[in-house]
Amino acid sequence: METTINSSDNIITRSYEECHQVILNYITYRITHRYEAEDLTQDVFVRLLDYKQMLRPDTVKYFLFTIARNIVTDYIRRYYKKQEIDSYLYDFTATSTNETEENIIVSNLMEMEQMRLEAMPEQRRLVYALNRFEDKSSPEIATELNLSCRTVENHLFLGRRDMRNFFRSCI
Repeated sequence: METTINSSDNIITRSYEECHQVILNYITYRITHRYEAEDLTQDVFVRLLDYKQMLRPDTVKYFLFTIARNIVTDYIRRYYKKQEIDSYLYDFTATSTNETEENIIVSNLMEMEQMRLEAMPEQRRLVYALNRFEDKSSPEIATELNLSCRTVENHLFLGRRDMRNFFRSCI
C-alpha cells in the first residue's frame, strides 16, 4: 500500500514539474488574466491530489487537461454570472440618499428664493409667485390680474432669468 502512495506522489510530483507551465499557458489562453490563471493552475494540481489513488503515469497528462478544462469552465460560468448579477444590481438598486441633507438643502433654496422674490418689482413678483407656487398658466394669470398674456409672459421670462442668475451666483 505504501508503495502505491509513494508511486502516486511521484506521479504527481513529476506531472507538476513537467506540465505546470503547459497547464498555466492553457488556462492563461482561455481566461487572459495571468494572476487568475496561476491560481487556477494550482487548483488543478490540488484537485489532482483528490484522485491520487486512480493515477497512472500514462494517463495523468490527459487527466490534468480534463481537470483544467473543467476548472476553466466553472470559472467562466462564475465570471459571467457575477457580471450578470452586478449589472442587475447596478440597474435596479436604488441609490442611497441622505434625505435629511436633501431636505435641508431644499429648505435653504426655498428661503433664498423667497428672499430674492421679495426684491423683485411687485407685478413681476406676483406673476412669478402665481406661476411658481400655484401652478397657474400665463392665460390664467393674465385673466386674474387683468393683464395681457404677452405682459405676463414677459414678467415670467424676466422673473425666471433673474432667479436663475441669483442661484448661479449663490452656487
